[in-house]
Amino acid sequence: MEILLVEDNPRDAELALRALQSSHPTTHITWLHDGAEALAWFFVTDAAAVPARSYPAVILLDLKLPKVDGLEVLRRLKGDARTQVIPVVMLTSSREESDLVRSYRLGANSFIVKPVDCDNFEAVLKQLGLYWLQFNQMPAVNPTL
Repeated sequence: MEILLVEDNPRDAELALRALQSSHPTTHITWLHDGAEALAWFFVTDAAAVPARSYPAVILLDLKLPKVDGLEVLRRLKGDARTQVIPVVMLTSSREESDLVRSYRLGANSFIVKPVDCDNFEAVLKQLGLYWLQFNQMPAVNPTL
């Protein structure tokens, strides 16, 4: 199982990695630092240069990212037949109703506002991992990218 974390804030990323690894030690977590890196991870132009990858069980996607924002990454993922079935959880500090609505209209599977308190943030991520890694069922369609 793999989780793809797209987060530009090193502090939030480290908290997320620690929480997910402690509660799901056998899960591989890939941390990407911006939206351009996320798009390149999925949509490489030279497929021979990158080995086939399995779908991540879930993508945790920050909204406010440098280079390419999270909404554009979400739009591209949900607009491509190869990646549209991958669950995407928007994990953001934004409490803006417009961000929430736009995320769901673009196909987000969940929208979670990051708790400010570190302990609460870790607890949320542990529960998030539990749901998406142990309870959610993914289709077997296109198991590799």
